Amino acid sequence: MVERAGSSRTVQIAGAELTLPPEARFSSVDAVRRYVDDVLALPSVCESFPQAQRPVTVRRRRGSTAAHYERDGGVIAVPESVNGAWAMRELVVLHEIAHHVDPVGAPAHGRGFVDTLIELVGLVLGPETALVYRVVFGDSGLL
Repeated sequence: MVERAGSSRTVQIAGAELTLPPEARFSSVDAVRRYVDDVLALPSVCESFPQAQRPVTVRRRRGSTAAHYERDGGVIAVPESVNGAWAMRELVVLHEIAHHVDPVGAPAHGRGFVDTLIELVGLVLGPETALVYRVVFGDSGLL
C-alpha cells in the first residue's frame, strides 16, 4: 500500500483517503545504523518502549533473502547487496527495530509484536501509516 501511494502519497483505506509520508531508502548499513540510532533516541520511542535504551548493533547480513533481528546481543542484520535492496527501506528496518523494543520473552511475530510494530510505525511515520498497518493486519487476521 505504501508503494502504491505514488507521487501523490495518497491511498484509500477503510473508507478514508490518507496521505502517507515518503518511505526512506538506505544506501548502506551505516545509513541504517544511523537511522536506528535516531529512532531509538526519539523521546516518544524512549517513553513508549523501555527496551529502546538497550544497545543495538546493525551489521551486514550475508545473503539477500531476509533481514533479521538477533535478540541475544541485540543485532539487526540487513542485506546490503543489490539483490537485498528490498530490505534497505524504512518499513523493513522499523520491523527489525520493533523486535528490539518488543518485551523480552514475547513471541517473535505474535500479537504483542504486531501491536509494538503498529505503535512504533505510528510514532515514527505518523498515525496515517499506523492506521494502514492496523487495517491491513486486521483484515489479514493478525489483530
